[in-house]
Amino acid sequence: MAEESCPTIDPRVLRTRQLLQQSLEKLLKKKEFDEISVQDITDAATVNRATFYDHYADKFALLECMVGSRFHELLAERKVKFDCATALKAIVLAVCHYLTQLQGPKCQRQLQPHMESAIIAVVRRMLLEGLKLHPSENAIGSEMIAATASWAIYGAVKEWAQTTNRCAPEDVADQVMMLVAPILQVTEM
Repeated sequence: MAEESCPTIDPRVLRTRQLLQQSLEKLLKKKEFDEISVQDITDAATVNRATFYDHYADKFALLECMVGSRFHELLAERKVKFDCATALKAIVLAVCHYLTQLQGPKCQRQLQPHMESAIIAVVRRMLLEGLKLHPSENAIGSEMIAATASWAIYGAVKEWAQTTNRCAPEDVADQVMMLVAPILQVTEM
């Protein structure tokens, strides 16, 4: 269950979720996601398995929540509100920042399919929230539009991140916006 979909003010719950996310993040620096068990996560976080399952259905839900938290931190740092073009660029830049962090000197591991799907799910959810704020008259459903755009954003940024001598993140964000804006029907660019 993602934190964004069930906000809570109980500091104990927030602390436990942060602890579990931090534990997973540290473990990912040492092991592949498939090699990490819920027991590994709970041992690193010094909580029991029952506590883990009180917060997350499985390690995949924890991963998605961890990625979502990082994206929301990046967007909060940039003071992003969903106002179409500005938010789209901020989301693309957040993906750029996140992927370069994962592939930078701190973390030499290749992105695993689970991490990719978590990033795409988070971007899809953010786009869907924005589309609900700005409904389209298009016959295509918001879910389909958000899914298409999130895969396009992730795919383009992943290609950029894997390119040697790549351009600046702001430049690739402009390129991705030109490709994705028509999908989202963003006209204020």
